[in-house]
Amino acid sequence: MNLEKIGEIAKNSSLENGCHGWEHTKRVQELVLKIGTEENADLEILEISALLHDIARSKEQICHAEEGAKKARELLEEMDYDKIEDVIHCIETHRFSRGKDPETLEAKILQDADKLDAMGAIGIARCFIYRGNHSDKTIQSAKKHFHKKLLKLKDKIHTQSAKKIAAERHGFLLEFLERLEKEEKGEL
Repeated sequence: MNLEKIGEIAKNSSLENGCHGWEHTKRVQELVLKIGTEENADLEILEISALLHDIARSKEQICHAEEGAKKARELLEEMDYDKIEDVIHCIETHRFSRGKDPETLEAKILQDADKLDAMGAIGIARCFIYRGNHSDKTIQSAKKHFHKKLLKLKDKIHTQSAKKIAAERHGFLLEFLERLEKEEKGEL
């Protein structure tokens, strides 16, 4: 399997923003390899899935997981890859907020890695970038996002290896939010 070619295609398909761009894809790739090694998963399926998981991200209101699975299928069929269905399942189910539940270990790991990248210091940075790219660019809007999504991620992690990482990153989110609220009140 030509991972370099898949990576180039994924990179060229990436959005030019800090939330779901190429840097996000690379971090998810690193996380799936770390978690996959600890969980004894198929690293080839994980790496391909991570590289292609956001291949259909766009500014349009489409389900990027479904569209990404279609694009990935076309690409992998052209490459005559033999584990297409495994990769497709990972991509279709990586978006935890809508869609199908992950059934394979690899799909659970990809979903975990994608969630982990929304937590910790990177998650905080991505949250503020996201808010800055949308109409409501306030600190209050970012705090709502913390409560609506980011602080709930820890309890939605599947694998034991990812749960360890999530616990630490969740703690950092709480520390940051506590400090932010104190500073908003003029404390510190």
